[in-house]
Amino acid sequence: MKTYDIEVQRLKSVRHDKGLIELGVDVLVQPRPARDEQASASSLSLSVEHARTLLILLKQQFAELDKLQPRSRRSGRA
Repeated sequence: MKTYDIEVQRLKSVRHDKGLIELGVDVLVQPRPARDEQASASSLSLSVEHARTLLILLKQQFAELDKLQPRSRRSGRA
């Protein structure tokens, strides 16, 4: 499996459609060298400012998705 370091440089947009949340971003993607001491996983890096913005945008998207659910499913009860 190839692994990458992904650096978010700019958040452009967030939208949802048919069960998917799509992020529009400018990113820098570089191959990650294989290291024995690290698990083989890609890494996503973003500034605290971008992380806070992403959290706010995701909360907005989830709120919009919740509005689309029938009232009986919004209460959190199964």
